[in-house]
Amino acid sequence: MSALRKKFGDDYQVVTTSSSGSGFNQPAPKRKRQRFVDKNGRCNVQHGNLGSETSRYLSDLFTTLVDLKWRWNLFIFVLTYTVAWLFMASMWWVIAYIRGDLYKAHDDKYTPCVANVYNFPSAFLFFIETEATIGYGFRYITDKCPEGIILFLFQSILGSIVDAFLIGCMFIKMSQPKKRAETLMFSEHAVISMRDGKLTLMFRVGNLRNSHMVSAQIRCKLLKSRQTPEGEFLPLDQLELDVGFSTGADQLFLVSPLTICHVIDTKSPFYELSQRSMQTEQFEIVVILEGIVETTGMTCQARTSYTEDEVLWGHRFFPVISLEEGFFKVDYSQFHATFEVPTPTYSVKEQEEMLLISSPVMAPSLSSSREKNNSVDCLDTLEDTSTKLPSKLQKMTGRGDLPRKLLRMSSTTSEKAYSFGDLSMKLQRISSVPGNSEEKLVLKTTKMSSDLMSQSVADLPPKLQRLAGGGRMEGHLPPKLRKMNSDRFT
Repeated sequence: MSALRKKFGDDYQVVTTSSSGSGFNQPAPKRKRQRFVDKNGRCNVQHGNLGSETSRYLSDLFTTLVDLKWRWNLFIFVLTYTVAWLFMASMWWVIAYIRGDLYKAHDDKYTPCVANVYNFPSAFLFFIETEATIGYGFRYITDKCPEGIILFLFQSILGSIVDAFLIGCMFIKMSQPKKRAETLMFSEHAVISMRDGKLTLMFRVGNLRNSHMVSAQIRCKLLKSRQTPEGEFLPLDQLELDVGFSTGADQLFLVSPLTICHVIDTKSPFYELSQRSMQTEQFEIVVILEGIVETTGMTCQARTSYTEDEVLWGHRFFPVISLEEGFFKVDYSQFHATFEVPTPTYSVKEQEEMLLISSPVMAPSLSSSREKNNSVDCLDTLEDTSTKLPSKLQKMTGRGDLPRKLLRMSSTTSEKAYSFGDLSMKLQRISSVPGNSEEKLVLKTTKMSSDLMSQSVADLPPKLQRLAGGGRMEGHLPPKLRKMNSDRFT
């Protein structure tokens, strides 16, 4: 495991002992971790030990030549034309040598295969004139040489194939939009701070040219090593970071610098990331920006990456756009600048757990099998909890003394400690009808009270509804908090 992690670039510290023999150990400086993608977008991947797979490159020779570096492209271009020209010139010289035209070229009564070809340089010049369609008129093919006519046709076909292949390769090489990616900028650092009340990972993207990127789209990948429950070690596990795919925010109108945001929530891989844990975490965020170059119509891709030491916690980017007289001005001198802002140091998971612990909505359900004293304790606790609710929530729950009235009505069937004046008109009419027992009245009262409470909870904001959980929220609590609740109300 340690060998694999060392191989894939994990940080480690080397402990050295001082030469004085005192035994004082000083940790060496932290080694810079190997990146998977450089800041300029180059991927640090080399393919080795391909064996017989190298033949696949020859099967796709055109793409292989396009992917080569410029110096190798120019070398192959010059070498191919030079060899082809020398070969075809040699073929014309061989025909002239076999026919004896080299010795009878100055005889006016002799008709050679090619006029005025009497050595290899003259044969080479004839080939260049024919290939380049220059046609000076001094050297030409006569009708007494059928083999020369066949060689001429072969030369024309072969020359067209070589021109189409090499010139097309050079054209594609020159028109590649890789240099267009040089004018697409990414911020040197990514930041984590609050935006719209949510902890958010942000970085900045800019376009230096006035020409637009058509259909620009951005994607983010999180590269992090992990071990599966089965024991398999994944050195470069790729996870998707949502930067607005569901809302369409990943489709960019890249005219001015934009701040790309990834909201850290329960679905985010950074759900458990805090400022403290960032000191030990090791990850790399790969950013991929794709779009169509407006001038050429070709697809362009720009890449960069951010390691854990390039993510600033509690920072925000400086604004770079200002309104001038009749236009918006972008100040690229502040493109990479950040400043500190108040930001929670806890992870989103820790914040949600603290919110659940401090939440006042913890009303347990009453059990009919409990004794009267236990019921009194539970109702007292419920009443104390209800008094801690916000004023808006207390108004929505209706009567503040409802739990005690329910307790007095359910204490015994022989006592009539409740007052019909405190009940609604519908309950008063029901209670006045002969044959309705007090137990039925208590059940109906309890049912109406529960309906009132459920209706009040339904009117709450979504966040309070999730906290209330319909009167019981133990199913959403961690095991530790469920145990705390059970110990409190038993």
